[in-house]
This record gives sequence, C-alpha cells and structure tokens, in this order.
Amino acid sequence: MGNKLWKIGFFTGLTSFVLLILGIRTILGTELVFKNYLTFGIFGLTVGILASSLLFYKLRIAFWIFMASLVLGFAEFFRSFLMDTNGFGDLIGVLSLFIITTFGFGLGVIVQFIMIGIRKLKE
Repeated sequence: MGNKLWKIGFFTGLTSFVLLILGIRTILGTELVFKNYLTFGIFGLTVGILASSLLFYKLRIAFWIFMASLVLGFAEFFRSFLMDTNGFGDLIGVLSLFIITTFGFGLGVIVQFIMIGIRKLKE
C-alpha cells in the first residue's frame, strides 16, 4: 500500500487542480492569471497531501469521509456557478468548496478517533 500512497495523493491533488480550473475558467469564463494557478496548485497539493497522510496513518474512515466531502464540495462548487441568480455564485462556490472540504476533514478525523477509542475500550 505504501507505494500507492503517493499515486492516490497525486491523483486527488491533480483532479482538484483541474476541477478548479475547469470551474473558474470554463464555466465562469474568468481569465486566470498566475496567482490563480498558484492558489489552485496549493489547494490541490494540500488536498493530495491530506489524502495521502490519512492513508499513511491508516485512518481509512477519515479518508473516505474526507473524499466524500471533497466530492460534495465540488458538487456545490459547480452548482453555485451554474445556478448563480444574485451575482455572488463565484464567491459562494469557492467558499463552499473550502468550507465543506475542511469540515469533512475535521469530521473524518473526529469520527476516526472516536472509533479508535471505542476499539481500545473493548480490548
């Protein structure tokens, strides 16, 4: 499994990077500058490192909750862009992606540690 960790992290980070560019540039039609690509790259790198770290430390429940929150975050990201009725869809989409992903990571870690505590109490 150790050999696949970097591949999973790389794929997760690259997918996040591409989806951010696709959403901002293609759906919104915004011209991107170097700082945008740098920010998207940092977000993708962070997501990839978090995914690899969760698997490295064998926190599988936290990994799956984090991945589900990432999918939900991107779904809300695109939904906000497509259903923009008040002009703030771009801001709401990006913030919802960050908030949902962060919340999913925190929730996953909490649930994982609760499960570890329950297993230790049963022993």
